[in-house]
Amino acid sequence: MSRSLKKGPYVDEKLLKKVGKLRAGDKTIIKTWSRDCTIIPEMIGFTFGVHNGRVHVPVFVTEDMIGHKLGEFSLTRKFVRHGGKMQRELEAAQKQKEIEAAQAAKAPAEGAAPAVASKK
Repeated sequence: MSRSLKKGPYVDEKLLKKVGKLRAGDKTIIKTWSRDCTIIPEMIGFTFGVHNGRVHVPVFVTEDMIGHKLGEFSLTRKFVRHGGKMQRELEAAQKQKEIEAAQAAKAPAEGAAPAVASKK
């Protein structure tokens, strides 16, 4: 369920104080454990270190994020790829294609020597 409109959005008071002390665009990361704090327009341009249970993940706040929670941008679970031998073969084939493409792009650049005009 969403929060009641008469209550308004939850914003951590400590976080607002820290935002008030800094200037917008400042590169300082504001560390916070308040993942449930709603992003408000005063937070635009600041970088927050949102704790995900292990480390503080840097989150740069933009206009599109207003109304969302800080915790939405700091994932708490690690995504693990599944697959065995077949998955490894696909990844190896993809890597080999990238290597061949890089060599093909590099070869014409090395082989093309500037033409020297002869004087006769």
